[in-house]
Amino acid sequence: MTPPVVLSLQFGDFPQVEKHREVLRKPRVSRWISMALQHPGELTVRIVGEDEGRELNRQYRRRDYATNVLTFDYTRTPVVSADLVLCGPVVEREAAEQGKTLEAHYAHLLVHGTLHAQGFDHEDAESEALEMEAAEILLLAALGFANPY
Repeated sequence: MTPPVVLSLQFGDFPQVEKHREVLRKPRVSRWISMALQHPGELTVRIVGEDEGRELNRQYRRRDYATNVLTFDYTRTPVVSADLVLCGPVVEREAAEQGKTLEAHYAHLLVHGTLHAQGFDHEDAESEALEMEAAEILLLAALGFANPY
């Protein structure tokens, strides 16, 4: 049984935002996130345009570009509390470049961000990266998605 999740789903203003709203229906997003949770969760997911994505990445990671997903984790137990910020135009562009549907790429990035919110990492050690990737592959398969790598 997957842990319960309280989800706030927000959309910024950017071109073709309606396409992203269609893919990211709240019950679907809740299911994807719940699958990756080890504890109950309270998450905000915000889909932003490139300007907002770039500004957040610059402010919090000191990187001057819009990235696909940013995870802001606040607590891990007993409740996972986090904000996940995804840059819609970047996600859409990456999905096309990787030959994936927008839905499949969003599912991957939401699972990825939810794992980050619980302490998974892929930047410090190769073993951690392999562990995180394996978890993502298994979770996405359980959700009906192909290996994202």
